[in-house]
Amino acid sequence: MSRTPLIERLAAEIGRDIYIDVAKWHLYLGDAKLATPLAEAFLPLLEQGEINSAQVTRVLQEVAVPLGGGQQTLSLDRLIPKVNQELLVELLNRFRQEEL
Repeated sequence: MSRTPLIERLAAEIGRDIYIDVAKWHLYLGDAKLATPLAEAFLPLLEQGEINSAQVTRVLQEVAVPLGGGQQTLSLDRLIPKVNQELLVELLNRFRQEEL
């Protein structure tokens, strides 16, 4: 079975619900074109079992987001509010229960 439909569904959920907070503006990961790479990173972890906040943090730390035309980069875990990171853990585990 192709994993592409699973990745697309997971990316849609991540992109719709998870955001970067910049000066109290919410840039959703779907709009920032970051949802699909995250879905591709999280799917193998989900296939292994339930995911926890430490695993989510590790994945988010590995994603460097260029700012100011590339003058600076920050890891995604520094740009997503902690409450939204907790929501991401819940979203991922719910997706695992419903889709895998």
